[in-house]
Amino acid sequence: METITVALILLLAVIVSGALARMSPISLPLPLVQIVIGALIASVADLGVELKPDIFFLLFLPPLLFLDGWRIPKEGLFRDKGTILELALGLVVFTVVGVGYFINWMIPTMPLAVAFALAAIVSPTDPIAVSAISARVPIPRRLMHILEGESLLNGASGLVCMQFAVAAALTGTFSLPAAFTTFLWLAAGGISIGVGVTWAVTVAKNWVSRHFGEETGSQILISLLIPFGAYLLAERLHCSGILAAVAAGITMSYAEQGGQALPVTRIRRSAVWDLVQFTANGVIFVLLGEQLPNLFDGAARVVHETGHHDPVWLLVYVIAITLTLAFLRYVWAWTSLRFTLFRAHLKGEKPYIPGWRLIAATAFAGVRGAITLAGVLTLPLTMNDGSVFPARDLAIFLAGGVIIVSLLAASLLLPYLLRDLELPPEPSHQEEEDRARVAAAEAAIQAIEQAQHDMGEGQSDADLYTDAGVRIMALYRQRIDGRSKVGKEAELAQKIDDIERRLRLVGLRAERAELYRIARERALSDDTARKLVREVDLLESRFAVT
Repeated sequence: METITVALILLLAVIVSGALARMSPISLPLPLVQIVIGALIASVADLGVELKPDIFFLLFLPPLLFLDGWRIPKEGLFRDKGTILELALGLVVFTVVGVGYFINWMIPTMPLAVAFALAAIVSPTDPIAVSAISARVPIPRRLMHILEGESLLNGASGLVCMQFAVAAALTGTFSLPAAFTTFLWLAAGGISIGVGVTWAVTVAKNWVSRHFGEETGSQILISLLIPFGAYLLAERLHCSGILAAVAAGITMSYAEQGGQALPVTRIRRSAVWDLVQFTANGVIFVLLGEQLPNLFDGAARVVHETGHHDPVWLLVYVIAITLTLAFLRYVWAWTSLRFTLFRAHLKGEKPYIPGWRLIAATAFAGVRGAITLAGVLTLPLTMNDGSVFPARDLAIFLAGGVIIVSLLAASLLLPYLLRDLELPPEPSHQEEEDRARVAAAEAAIQAIEQAQHDMGEGQSDADLYTDAGVRIMALYRQRIDGRSKVGKEAELAQKIDDIERRLRLVGLRAERAELYRIARERALSDDTARKLVREVDLLESRFAVT
């Protein structure tokens, strides 16, 4: 009963955080609001939440990493693959070494292996936290794609590095050749298992759907279970469950291009996954806030052992680590840019040269979030001999502090760094969208012509099928005409489409209001009212997307 009550309180806190973030007169990142609410809960009630690392890791990370891999824009991922890989792999190693030695120098009581583990876990970035900040200060689309791709891969590489560091802390030994070999096995095995599980499940469920029909609820549950299945199987075979979840998500995005699922399944599944993402991220940050008081006490004791009796040193440590992370990120981005420009110069190209503000924005946009928190909470409670894991509370507090300070720094600095920043024009996807719409409309017309002929053949009322087909095909031909124009005609057609969209929304909202009025007067049954309102809702959700 207590566990259920705690879960309900956490869910309520997530709901309240969303409302408070929207009501705030200033742009506050949602994760920051959730952390504050968690701390307030801890100040008035002791929920007694004991976070068990393995359970916490299994519960939150697989679905979040899976969804990131599923939804990340693949064109941006492949276009900037060089930059993304440099940030996701090279920068992670650079950060682990640089920040690890810095933490060990700054806090001598924290063993070097634990310092490396902490450095590894604060290396991953979180695009969800950045997206919350960019609501009022839009981050350039290409930079966001790079940040999303980086976070997808550096979350996995950072957590794998953390596992090596923890193993070194537990055993007291570290071998670079052995670590490299282990990394290859973890990576290759994890990726293979993630791809294999998703492919096998997709083939099996598609076969069942073709022969016995599709049940929407089962399809949604299958998508929810895939990341956990891939993660658990990979961990069972001593591979990387993290990479398995990521690979499963990327494979899912390609498997779904077969279009086997029913439309209602795709719509409902998307809504369910949106809920999972919002809830999981929210609960993680609320838990961080709820754990902060106890973590502060434990961290203060470790700081006291260093000879610093004032707990304010905890804040000094957090700020120092955050600034070091930003500095190393800036250095890496600047150096990478120099090499990119040099290679372009050798090819005779004249690329856009970013200024220092864009590089600084890249550095401070590396906000830490859910992956960092979930990972640091998996630090073991005890060593192999049963003794307490050294500086665990301090490491968790510092990681949580870095999350908070990085959120604050991005909130304060990104608006300044990105204001009136001159950037090369973003490539427009309107042309490819128009081509796709025209091709789809032509395919639809061809299918309708064939279908009306087959359906009306031998029928006494064949002209009815012809009339119905003509009316439907007229809508598709109107789309083709509107999307085939160029220049000023295309601009005029887009303006007309926008006016039509807005008028349709006005009409749909009036429809729904009238349907509710009729239902309130008991002139319409509940089932019929729900059916008609759902039809209007689906149409409005289509036209409301710009």
